[in-house]
Amino acid sequence: MTFVNWLKRNLVVIAGLLTLAYLLLPNVIVTIFSFNKPKGRFNYEWQEFSTAAWQDPCGVSDLCGSLSVSLQIAFWATIGATLLGTMIAFALVRYRFRARGAINSLIFLPMAMPEVVMAASLLTLFLNMGAQLGFWTILIAHIMFCLSFVVTAVKARVMSMDPRLEQAAQDLYAGPFQTFVRVTLPIAAPGIAAGAMLAFALSFDDFIITNFNAGSTVTFPMFVWGSAQRGTPVQINVIGTAMFIIAVLFVLASMAIGNRRKKQKA
Repeated sequence: MTFVNWLKRNLVVIAGLLTLAYLLLPNVIVTIFSFNKPKGRFNYEWQEFSTAAWQDPCGVSDLCGSLSVSLQIAFWATIGATLLGTMIAFALVRYRFRARGAINSLIFLPMAMPEVVMAASLLTLFLNMGAQLGFWTILIAHIMFCLSFVVTAVKARVMSMDPRLEQAAQDLYAGPFQTFVRVTLPIAAPGIAAGAMLAFALSFDDFIITNFNAGSTVTFPMFVWGSAQRGTPVQINVIGTAMFIIAVLFVLASMAIGNRRKKQKA
């Protein structure tokens, strides 16, 4: 009975840990196989431990080039989507105007719509405009589909803000710009940061929309897809593991900074 009671008390925690382990299992497998030395073209079976791929992550032709393209597109798409999404979120929450309800509904369409539909729609738009498919069409497409996620994240944060804080700043003779920089922006910063990180992850990881609008430009997901047809190099696992580790370290650093600020305020 003691074990049963303990299981009942910790059932939610156990279920959460098992779910997390299930989600992280592919990352663990990718990390393990980044130290593999396959005998054939495909890195699907464990053969021999080796650090050769880690010592030369750019040893495969065009791999680091496609990675550089993906990082550039993700960076600029994050900047564009975050700036536009933040302004849209503030406008939807703080102002009343015609078609506000319709715009609120349309914001969710890219998130609910299948990616292939949006990809085909953007491709049709670019072709009708006579635009040359490549880096810039990918960037515009990524900003378009990342925008909704940023708006949703920032909007949720802005809606939870207490307007009396801004009113108090104005009562203390702070101007509109000073109030925004010193009061509004720091409060909205967690939502903006969450939207930016989500936009970067979605842009870097996207394949379907990119494939439709890429032309001859090759991003890292497209390189991985193409390599899977001919043979998967171990360096792909190395890059995937490195990106995962960087993301985890970034999240841990953000949590540590947040906890330190809470302690300082307390």
